[in-house]
Amino acid sequence: MKVVKIATAGSVDDGKSTLIGRLLYDTHSLTEDKLQAIVEKSRQRGFDYLDFSLATDGLIAEREQGITIDVAHIYFSTLNTSFIIADTPGHIEYTRNMVTGASTAQASIVLVDARNGVVEQTYRHFFINNLLRIKNVIIAVNKMDLVDYSEEKFNQIKGEIEYLASKSNFQNQNITFIPLSALKGDNVASKSENMPWYQGEILLDYLEDLKQEDAQDQSQVRFPIQTVVRPKTDEFHDFRGYSGKIYGGDLEVGDEVMILPSTTKSKIKAIHFFDKQYQKAKRGSSVTITLEDDINVNRGDMIVKVAELPNITKELSARICWMDKTPLRLASRYYLKHGVNDVQAKVIDLKSLIHTDFSGKEEYPSALHLNEIGEVQLKLSKPVFYDSYDKNKENGAFILIDSKTNNTAGVGFIK
Repeated sequence: MKVVKIATAGSVDDGKSTLIGRLLYDTHSLTEDKLQAIVEKSRQRGFDYLDFSLATDGLIAEREQGITIDVAHIYFSTLNTSFIIADTPGHIEYTRNMVTGASTAQASIVLVDARNGVVEQTYRHFFINNLLRIKNVIIAVNKMDLVDYSEEKFNQIKGEIEYLASKSNFQNQNITFIPLSALKGDNVASKSENMPWYQGEILLDYLEDLKQEDAQDQSQVRFPIQTVVRPKTDEFHDFRGYSGKIYGGDLEVGDEVMILPSTTKSKIKAIHFFDKQYQKAKRGSSVTITLEDDINVNRGDMIVKVAELPNITKELSARICWMDKTPLRLASRYYLKHGVNDVQAKVIDLKSLIHTDFSGKEEYPSALHLNEIGEVQLKLSKPVFYDSYDKNKENGAFILIDSKTNNTAGVGFIK
């Protein structure tokens, strides 16, 4: 079954939790006891409708305030597709949570309240989707029932988002606009009779039509070595395999490859998965490969195709989302974790603080504070093998770790 990962974002009271609850209800993904609890709680609150937001707001603080604080992962399925929704918070103080939750998404749903239109938080949500290079973005104009299903209001919001998109530096993005009412169910899992002027797909159909490969265009093979496999058995006493997950493209027996950093060349002899062998392994597969030549390969090395070499450098230019209460400042030192590699890193240039409302940058700020996003230059203790985040998300991202507290201090996207 196809698996699609989706992130959601919205401002306070845009109806994000209600939309997710509606999807769970319409796809019959709510358990009987959960549905009964929603019915009873809605009745206690005096509602003449089911409050679907109760299906997702799991924390006590969320239920009391009617907001989303933490990232929750919600699962539901249709006949052909299994969905994982990262329900991310929309508040500015939880920007780091949104970046974390949306980092692995293939598509993103940004909710806009039809009554309020595009607000400051919408700018930030749209900016983060651009920062994370999420290819498919659905602008769900919610609460259309509260504006009399106005086509004019929908088109006004659509025009504002299209203006934002024109200012983005990420142009390879599919933006789809869907007018809906999560509370009433209009255009969520069934076509709305209240908006005959809308001829596009309903939300659930659009999500089902997404292809797994839509998350990222085909790119170059990157195979970082997680483990060197040397079984201590008589049957496999001379077996030497290299285990990891394939990113970017596919690997096939006979491919000519290079091992980094040694730049030694060899060919793939076999591809193993448990007790079976395969001629070809697709990207995203976790496999063990063997090479035709007996060469020295260690954990942290990377296997690539000879004609598809990554960049190798001891300096990185990157955008950073800062996640620590201790600010990032010039000359600060951290551990940089890139794939399976750990290197020491020093901030040698703090180039800018990026305004997430698309209004520009503040050049050479004194620091990056919690939930701020900026551009930095890092000096590394040893080379890393990287691609730009635009070309390969897995090999173009890293995290910075505070060496004193061992906290994840920031997440970076290599330029």
